[in-house]
Amino acid sequence: MTPLTILRRSAAQRAIAPLLVVVSALMIIVGKVDQAVFESIRVSIVDHLAAPLALLSRPMTGLASLAERVRAAVALYDDNLTLSEENRRLLQWQQTALALADQNRQLRALLKLVPEHARAFVSARVIASSGGAYLRNLLVDAGSADGVARGQAVIAGEGLVGRVYEVGLLTARVLLLSDLNSRVPVIVERSRQRAILAGDNSPSPSLWYLDPAAPVRVGDRILTAGEGGVFPPGLPVGVVTAAGPGAPRVTPYVRLSQLEYVRIVDYGLADSLPPPVAATPKPGLRAAAARPNRR
Repeated sequence: MTPLTILRRSAAQRAIAPLLVVVSALMIIVGKVDQAVFESIRVSIVDHLAAPLALLSRPMTGLASLAERVRAAVALYDDNLTLSEENRRLLQWQQTALALADQNRQLRALLKLVPEHARAFVSARVIASSGGAYLRNLLVDAGSADGVARGQAVIAGEGLVGRVYEVGLLTARVLLLSDLNSRVPVIVERSRQRAILAGDNSPSPSLWYLDPAAPVRVGDRILTAGEGGVFPPGLPVGVVTAAGPGAPRVTPYVRLSQLEYVRIVDYGLADSLPPPVAATPKPGLRAAAARPNRR
């Protein structure tokens, strides 16, 4: 680049700034003199730029609408999570309330039940049940420390459940009416006919040793007869629900499969029961145990 060219450029740059100042001053003067001309020019420029500006604003409007929808979707998702958690908690509280209502119903039934001619009684909670092929019994959380003894009657709000057949210090086992080994002397309330209620591990025990001359009917109430020295007379047992061919069937008043609380009653009859028979070793085993070891 020659020195002459450099001088020309520097002179042009120095002249631009004063030229712009002059043009601006002229425009201000002209604008003050004739505002209508500038207004028309401005309106014309705006009119020409309106369409491109509107075209450019559409993507921005769409982006703003999309962003608003995304925010609404996120808020809806958060609300859905909150409502789901609240629904889960409400379902848990509902299950708890239903369980408490059922326990309250059973406890109220026990409170209304006042055993007659009882020396003492204790309420117990069912902590386990056996529903196998050969046993129908319950394990309750009351034992000899609470005054429970073998042979005592076990009742619920509606009637007889069974009897205690095994007692520990803190727990006891209850033989249910439906157990295969259960035999209860009973009486038909209407005809005063005596029979034996025999369990067979089904929900409805059967009546044995009935008098054929006085058949039972469906709907007959069955009560304890008080024979055998186990149960006092008059305890409600169940109702006859099948009286066709074969032994009549009795459905107990108590739903034996849904028990949670029972009452163990001492009528003063358990003392007359014989003690449980202890298993004795065979003679051969006893002799072998007594024989000293020889080498």
